[in-house]
Amino acid sequence: DELLKLQQPLSTGPEHDELLFIVIHQTYELWFKELIHEFSAAQRSLEAGDTHYSLAILGRIRTIMKICVAQIDILETMTPLQFNSFRDRLGASSGFQSAQFREIEAILGRRDSRAASHLLDADRERVTQLMNGPSLWDSTLQYVNHRGFTIPDFILSRDFSQPYESHAQVQDSLLQLHRTDPEASLVCERLVDIDEGLQEWRYRHVKMVERTIGMKHGTGGSSGAAYLASTLFKPVFPDLWAVRSRF
Repeated sequence: DELLKLQQPLSTGPEHDELLFIVIHQTYELWFKELIHEFSAAQRSLEAGDTHYSLAILGRIRTIMKICVAQIDILETMTPLQFNSFRDRLGASSGFQSAQFREIEAILGRRDSRAASHLLDADRERVTQLMNGPSLWDSTLQYVNHRGFTIPDFILSRDFSQPYESHAQVQDSLLQLHRTDPEASLVCERLVDIDEGLQEWRYRHVKMVERTIGMKHGTGGSSGAAYLASTLFKPVFPDLWAVRSRF
């Protein structure tokens, strides 16, 4: 009952499509909560060297991401005129305010203090804590090392608060892993699925914004579609993509 009372349109009338907009974004936050939960389990599983459970969790994460992409299809049933009928009610509200999405970015390796600077104290603390800890990729490197494919100590014990930089020695180990360890190779492929899924979500998000508000500025003060476009085609697991040209 409490959950169903949280959709409160602000427009007088109200505008028919405002409820859809609210439900979609509240649903995103619920999926983000679940993704954070699953990513945490995936990191523990990878660090423990549990291949089969890691595959199950990473597969679930990818399936959730597919749902997040599919929700954009629903949003795109709303025309620009329908959205603009209530857009002014959003005020300064923006996707920038999603602390949970910033948490997901931190888990996937984003290291940028500005990403959380505008958040409330408790939210900023959670994001900062994640940015100071190992990312999903750091957990994966531990898994790879445990499988007998050497990852240099200076990478395993690096300063996790700094962005990860691709390394030739890591790629050499990944190439050997793909050639000689089919089970571990499947784990890497699940990670590529997730990386591709995130890039797909970002692309669909950009096109949805473009078709709805064109090149107008975003409600939170961002440059709108121009800012979103700048986030495209930036893989979170660059080493996994780099080795493709060496198979």
